[in-house]
Amino acid sequence: MIQAMKMSWMIDFRMVSNATKVRYSRDMIELYIDADSCPKPLRAIILKAVTNRNLKAFFVADRLLKDVRQAYEEHTALLRSAVEQPEERRMIKSPITMIVVESGADQADRWIVDHASPDSLAITRDIILADMLVKKGITVLDDRGNVFTNENIAERLSLRNAMTTLREYGVFAEKHKPIGPKEIREFSAAFDRELAKALKQKG
Repeated sequence: MIQAMKMSWMIDFRMVSNATKVRYSRDMIELYIDADSCPKPLRAIILKAVTNRNLKAFFVADRLLKDVRQAYEEHTALLRSAVEQPEERRMIKSPITMIVVESGADQADRWIVDHASPDSLAITRDIILADMLVKKGITVLDDRGNVFTNENIAERLSLRNAMTTLREYGVFAEKHKPIGPKEIREFSAAFDRELAKALKQKG
């Protein structure tokens, strides 16, 4: 279980195997990443933003991601390097959190929906998850930098359902285009833009 430390931005790096509700203070922007489907180059962009700004990030997947763990360890070491008192230094933890859920359909989705608040930012390419988050008033980006909104989510969901039906009948085989430099740039620009909006609203 993840336990909040004494200071609001100190979050311990633990793994959880269920969707138990966990409460955190709301003085920081929170990012919720559907990490199972988030390409590593995009995770690098998100991790850089977390370490450079006052952010919390929850990477949710059914396995431990080594790059997230490494970023947590490096960021924790950096934060501790500025503190002289040993006892105080040991308390300092990076706000990067890896959430490992049980294997199974929708486990990661359920954890994100249960924990994300309306003023947070989520990243997923799962249309069903995006639909649930948008309904909670959460800003959602996919891995191509598209923003899901109340205005477009119904159309995207309808298209997704139509494609699913065609695949079931063997009429259509969906191919997800590999991520390249162009897609990475587009995601980075959209992420920076939406993050700036969220930080401005947070004040």
